[in-house]
Amino acid sequence: MILFEGSPSVWGISGVLAKGAFFLCVAVFLIVYPLEKTFDLPEEVALAFGRYRTLCSLCLGMVVVLVLGVKIIHLKSIHYEVTPDRIEWARGVFARKVDNLDMFRIVDLKLRRSFLDRIFGVGTVELMTTDKTDACFVFEKMRDSQKLYDAIKKASLEAYKERGAIHLE
Repeated sequence: MILFEGSPSVWGISGVLAKGAFFLCVAVFLIVYPLEKTFDLPEEVALAFGRYRTLCSLCLGMVVVLVLGVKIIHLKSIHYEVTPDRIEWARGVFARKVDNLDMFRIVDLKLRRSFLDRIFGVGTVELMTTDKTDACFVFEKMRDSQKLYDAIKKASLEAYKERGAIHLE
């Protein structure tokens, strides 16, 4: 039985989207507004300045779109599946890596939602575990983060009861 299944939300990169929108506005401003006409420049210098202004703004726009695209592809390449026994996650675009974490290894969990996260309906669930490879596991910018938090909390408590696991600090 699957308790939760999903991927991080694209809205999880809201900070990157805001910065990207700002730099795209700067790029559009540089293309549209002829800065060389505000200064008293010789004609050939003004033409060269105009060409460089346009080239720089186009490059800035392409870099912003490329960075946003890479971030979105990275987020969309992650997939989580939470069952009563374990958490499995797969990540990677060209090479896929799959890993898992047993529920009885979860020692503590936290739910974090910033103001922007709440606006976009996402949150971050952080797990502290006794697992050697993933001592601190984070579900970044997940939709329905409260549902995920509750499902993991319930499943980890059930796993404790079933296995009789005791965590010593």
